[in-house]
Amino acid sequence: MAKFRIETPRGVVFHTDSGRAELKWNVGFSAKWEGKCTKAQEHLESEILRTCEPYIPLQTSMLVKSGTLGTEIGSGEVKWIAPYAKFQYYGKVMIGKESRSAWAKPGEEKEVTDKNLTYHGGGQRGAFWFERAKEVHLAEWEEGVQEKLAGK
Repeated sequence: MAKFRIETPRGVVFHTDSGRAELKWNVGFSAKWEGKCTKAQEHLESEILRTCEPYIPLQTSMLVKSGTLGTEIGSGEVKWIAPYAKFQYYGKVMIGKESRSAWAKPGEEKEVTDKNLTYHGGGQRGAFWFERAKEVHLAEWEEGVQEKLAGK
């Protein structure tokens, strides 16, 4: 899991004709904020997975589960790792370069066509699920992150 590392500068002393000033960072600043940032990151990734679910194409639910399996909460990345995730995400039919069939031969390279995929499992499910979930839930995600940074 990626850990936030916040480094604080050393203290600084200023000397002027009218006096001296010393600036020092609070000793506990780094530890306090590293913990809050980690909690905020973990919360954001969990919420992205949760709120994207209704938008992800659903046949066997393995694509949804691949997000949970492919995401290390707190790492800074949410990944859907099913072999067909990219194909489903962009929503275009792919065909074999040689066979010209959606059922390509083993090892045959595929190419994208202009034809859109047809999705089942609900009206919201389909291509670009993260972007569509973000349009609806961005304010909610930001609010949750702000709460974690505030220590709630």
